[in-house]
Amino acid sequence: MKKSLFVVLAIGLFGSPGIAGQSKPNSIQGVWHVVEATITGAGARTISFADRPNLTIITAKHYSRVEVQADGPRPVLADVAKASADELRAAWGPFVAEGGTYEVAGNLITMRPIASKNPAVMGPGVFITYSYKVEGDTLSLTQQRNQNGPFANPFSFKAVRIE
Repeated sequence: MKKSLFVVLAIGLFGSPGIAGQSKPNSIQGVWHVVEATITGAGARTISFADRPNLTIITAKHYSRVEVQADGPRPVLADVAKASADELRAAWGPFVAEGGTYEVAGNLITMRPIASKNPAVMGPGVFITYSYKVEGDTLSLTQQRNQNGPFANPFSFKAVRIE
């Protein structure tokens, strides 16, 4: 009895497509690493994120992302309680963290933050909509609009699936 229960559980966990923990091909669900960001408008440029620490996790209804938006390593604070405002900004300013819910309609994804390092994006009615495309293990996102209207100079992001 115990052996057959183990076999049933093992098949259910590891042999069934679409089970939590398994990403679906050509699905936005998965674990992603942003490798590049493109800025349009004045000062347009493409920034490599390949060596920058970041992680985005997208499940069936929720997302979470953390990233370091710095050109180099952040300073390690010897004593946080004694750090100056400038030292705190240098260590924590470039760190981004956010999680929330999302909805997909066609090739658009609308994200609604629930928790964020930046409290301004956690308010009622706050959202950001991106157009997106999944090609193999590459996810491309381009800002479209937020609660204030369309973006005049949208950012684009490219991420690769790591799980």
